[in-house]
Amino acid sequence: MKNIPHDYYLRFLDGSVHDEVLDFHNKGNFTFHKSLENRTVLHFLDEKHLAQLTGNELVLYPDMNLTTGIDFLDEAPKSKLCRNESCEFFLSSGLKFSEVGSLIFPLLSRNGESYKRGYPSGGALYPVEVFICSLTDDNSQWPGAGKILHLLPKTKRFELLQVEHDVEKIKSAVLASPNNIGSPSLAIIYVVYMPKNLFKYRYRGYRMALMEVGSIYMLVELQAKSLGLACRLWSAYTDSMVCKVLGLNPALFFPMCVHFIGRKHEVN
Repeated sequence: MKNIPHDYYLRFLDGSVHDEVLDFHNKGNFTFHKSLENRTVLHFLDEKHLAQLTGNELVLYPDMNLTTGIDFLDEAPKSKLCRNESCEFFLSSGLKFSEVGSLIFPLLSRNGESYKRGYPSGGALYPVEVFICSLTDDNSQWPGAGKILHLLPKTKRFELLQVEHDVEKIKSAVLASPNNIGSPSLAIIYVVYMPKNLFKYRYRGYRMALMEVGSIYMLVELQAKSLGLACRLWSAYTDSMVCKVLGLNPALFFPMCVHFIGRKHEVN
């Protein structure tokens, strides 16, 4: 079978494992909707305690002074492997389609005869599916009438999704309102098709899928830096809304994060 249909994996899946992983995953889901915006609360911490608890480093022995310096870093050259900071505000600007191709280049298979891609995957299962959504109406040379593409890393092609959504519907699914990050040009959505990992690795497959997502988005971050583009990872979305706009079954496809790409607003 040259191209395996995605539901073929269900033949080899332990249903109880899938149900438990799905239940666990849903515990971390957010619900963003206008009807609930004044009724849902994530936590009850005030700004003072939030400032104290975020952005710090975890010292295991804070009162024992058991640290040593990394002095040689002062002499190390600036590395191109360092990502830029997350973008605070995106300019309203489209991207050329050639820039989209350059952006995802590190994710592709290098050799057409090999299944190996530009990132590691437990057991070469590659459960992470990459969807690229245009968030502007003026993206140059964007193929087809739709605004959403599915990356096929081995054949180095994009699959045109058979769903028709305008830009505003996509934004409503991935960019919960209100927000103050401007207008990103692209939303890259990293979605795990969980049966591809669970049939072989059972519960541990969930962990491996998360590791793979991290590998992919860091490659995209570094490539975006080299192209002069800005990035911001985003989790303020509801899984079911994202799956609906992609035309996917939320019981099988888990949106892990959204990656906004665009041009940064430079503050003078």
